[in-house]
Amino acid sequence: QVQVVESGGGLVQAGGSLRLSCTVSGLTLDEHFDDYVMGWFRQTPGKERERISCIGWSGQRSSPVQFYTASVKGRFTISRDNLKNTVYLQMTDLKVEDTAVYYCAADRVPSSPRTCPRDDDSRWGQGTQVTVSS
Repeated sequence: QVQVVESGGGLVQAGGSLRLSCTVSGLTLDEHFDDYVMGWFRQTPGKERERISCIGWSGQRSSPVQFYTASVKGRFTISRDNLKNTVYLQMTDLKVEDTAVYYCAADRVPSSPRTCPRDDDSRWGQGTQVTVSS
């Protein structure tokens, strides 16, 4: 069974950096990590889950496409290592308002172009807490 596990959260001062990792395991021999469209989301108490960054495909596996929500553009960078079945979110210039539980989603889309994972079709991790202090 496919499992998604996030790591790398923690406490950091405003202006600092963190790198989150999300590793997918449990793939069968017929499944490949590069068939997965990956996304990072975050949620704070009382608010809806927010999609913040994704990495998917335009149709060419050699040309991944990325999405960033406006509030993190220029500060966060998403990347993937298909050999390690892992996607990363490098977060810099962190702000107090970035404090949240960060979730990773993995959506297997082997043959269609897609930038972000579909909520209902994704495997989700348990989340990792990021706290930014002032």
